[in-house]
Amino acid sequence: MTGGFEVDENGAHAIRLTIPAKAEYIMLGRLALAGLSRLRGLPQETVADLKLALTEACSNSVRHAYPNGEGVVEIVYDLQPDRLVIEVTDIGEGFEPRRRDADADELSEGGLGIAIIRAIADELEIKSGVDGRGARLRLVKRLDD
Repeated sequence: MTGGFEVDENGAHAIRLTIPAKAEYIMLGRLALAGLSRLRGLPQETVADLKLALTEACSNSVRHAYPNGEGVVEIVYDLQPDRLVIEVTDIGEGFEPRRRDADADELSEGGLGIAIIRAIADELEIKSGVDGRGARLRLVKRLDD
């Protein structure tokens, strides 16, 4: 497990956390998010929503990226004056999200994670890595001043 913290000239705070792709380590990502949210005094409801979105994003990587259970998930938190950007990246098997307009009947058990993240985030971007390996989920939550 590795991590880093930096503050840029505009007062933005960035944290990079790399965790093993195992469910028991997702809590560390949630704790880092809670600590970072205190820098801006974010409302508890917003923090709870973001923790849920982060948990869903990390769980996707843990469940689907590494079939043999070996790998890492990188979480980057970028707290800007007007927004919080969270990126969750893995280098495991690629990920093809369901279409946004997919019928509810097509959702399988455990298939609501991306829909939950979409409902919480103001912006969401999901990309596969090079040659179909890995995935990057980037969510943006605008912050009220």
